[in-house]
Amino acid sequence: MSKVRRKGAGRARTRGKILVLNGPNLNMLGTREPEIYGRESLASINERLAAAAEKQGVVLEVFQSNQEGELIECVHAAKKRGIAWIIVNPGGLTHTSVALRDAFASVQIPFIEVHLSNIYSREPFRRHSYFSDLAVGTICGLGGRGYDLALQFAMQSG
Repeated sequence: MSKVRRKGAGRARTRGKILVLNGPNLNMLGTREPEIYGRESLASINERLAAAAEKQGVVLEVFQSNQEGELIECVHAAKKRGIAWIIVNPGGLTHTSVALRDAFASVQIPFIEVHLSNIYSREPFRRHSYFSDLAVGTICGLGGRGYDLALQFAMQSG
């Protein structure tokens, strides 16, 4: 699926619903390797995003799972729920999950890939993403603020 067609698919939807999807181990933010991922918790990030979305009259849904299948089911269900945009941090699945990538390709909902650390300055196995070529954009290395930027873009791209 080309990015041009994916962007067009997003315009046909209402901009009112955005899903923030977080993969494995992101529930441990704030305590897990804070020198790499920061000290901010996922709950804190979600609260900040929800407040920003509410100010703009946008419905924000958040979901985190350590289970690949649950993430896939959530992506599939997003199409039925009328989600206009997805902000995703696939965590370690970034580098391994063709199945989750295929879920994104199948629903044709535009999405932004977010990573807290700069995956391109880390171990060689972390430098490849199965999602970046489908994503409208990728934000990495800006810590929790990367989510804010992704949300701002999604809200302005309705």
